[in-house]
Amino acid sequence: MDRNFAALKSKGDPAPYFLAYAVTQQETHLLAATSGLLASKDASKSRSLDVTLRVGTPQLDNYRTVGRNFATFTNGSLLSLDDNANALKRRIWMDTDGVYRAASQRLLNIRTNKEVKVEATDQSGDFSPAEPVVSYKPVPEIRFDTEKWASRARQWSKRFAEYQDILSSSVTVIAQREIKTFVNTEGTRLQHGRTFARILISARSKASDGMDLATSETIEADDPTRLPSDKAVEAAVDRVAKDLRGLLRAPEVDPFVGPAILSGRAAGVFFHEIFGHRIEGHRQKDETEGQTFTKSVNGPVLPSFLSVTFDPTVKRMAETDLYGWYDFDDEGVVARRVPVVENGILKTFLLSRSPIAGFAKSNGHGRRQAGAEIVSRQSNLIVSSTNSVPDAKLRELLIEEIKKQGKPYGLFFESVTGGFTTTGRAGLQAFTVIPLVVYRVYPDGRPDELVRGADIVGTPLASFAKIAATGNQPQVFNGYCGAESGSVPVSAISPALLVTEIEVQKKNRSQERPPLLGRPSRTDGGDR
Repeated sequence: MDRNFAALKSKGDPAPYFLAYAVTQQETHLLAATSGLLASKDASKSRSLDVTLRVGTPQLDNYRTVGRNFATFTNGSLLSLDDNANALKRRIWMDTDGVYRAASQRLLNIRTNKEVKVEATDQSGDFSPAEPVVSYKPVPEIRFDTEKWASRARQWSKRFAEYQDILSSSVTVIAQREIKTFVNTEGTRLQHGRTFARILISARSKASDGMDLATSETIEADDPTRLPSDKAVEAAVDRVAKDLRGLLRAPEVDPFVGPAILSGRAAGVFFHEIFGHRIEGHRQKDETEGQTFTKSVNGPVLPSFLSVTFDPTVKRMAETDLYGWYDFDDEGVVARRVPVVENGILKTFLLSRSPIAGFAKSNGHGRRQAGAEIVSRQSNLIVSSTNSVPDAKLRELLIEEIKKQGKPYGLFFESVTGGFTTTGRAGLQAFTVIPLVVYRVYPDGRPDELVRGADIVGTPLASFAKIAATGNQPQVFNGYCGAESGSVPVSAISPALLVTEIEVQKKNRSQERPPLLGRPSRTDGGDR
């Protein structure tokens, strides 16, 4: 780094003012089983290099966003796994030269664009200062016995054979170790990382009317040794299978607007999609974004009983290991707790080292997947409430609201698989949350009725205003979030939500029928 930076400063025109190298080393063990048989087994190890080079000045450099022209310079090149200094130097040298050429050309284009375009509303610069940090944290080795886990996965997946209506199913076990090495010309020198472990249980089938149905459950931990016992995983397999069988026999949902309860996990996804993406800092500066909350700082954005914090320093909540924690973000900034909303009032945004109007410095949320450029991203989203009641009381409040509105029923969203949102001003300011298990709740005391084919849809500002109360038991949703800077691990922690109005629409439905042939047996091809 020192050699390349000095040479470019003396010979380059324009000269660079900042250079950083990041090396991400990943070791992954993955195996999948279906119907008691091992379907795949893989172990891999890789190193990748990301180069961040800035030319111009912190006020105006090659990373400035112009329209939807998002800056991309790094190649995410693969590095040798051998610790050979000459091989590393050569790869880094070649990538640095390529990035410098692209950065110089882009700065020229930006300066030309600036002369012929109207001034942006946000006049803040392109890069903010940060204190240099030096830290070397060891990352534990993965303790993963492949044969042992393969045997367990076979046994778990074999339980699906008891459920004849299921067309396909799998149990996947993943263990990963990630080591990040980071240096920059400000003096930051870091090595840190973590391990991940996950069991993914999934099943699929097709209803008689052609609707494709799926259920799933994930179990996460920070290390394979912390994953649960066989008994707990078998219970999860049975839940996934029984939920899918129930959906096959359930009536299709009708389009509906009315009161509902979202479980804590469903509420976590709800907040991640509807709120979290809209308070990522770079979206406040981008003129093509909807900028839902850009002018709302120190104003109400949520009901006064709700607060939202992003805290990547927390590793465990609600008896669950979290996925969204880290010690340093991908710009080498120390992770920290960020209260974004306090009692309904918006206080700040999630910030990388790209400043925005009113917020000059990073708060440790510059993140990326290896091979992508850094932008501000979510970490551990934590929702807290001062208007919380036990879950039984929350259900009573739902029934009261159903009667008050004269609706035939309300809805209970037990589990979801994820969602997506659009934040650009050229499209609709809308979101979709994809439920897996949904029940109709009747006000006359009838048992809850499982329904299928529902998607939650809506617009953010209208949806926030409908939150009436929360439960008192937080739940965790772990997953990976995809956006401009790739896929990053995140968590959302929330109590259940009572909303006075939510909208669902029907899922898309295939025209294909279920299989015409019966399920083959071990002997004569009959169903078994």
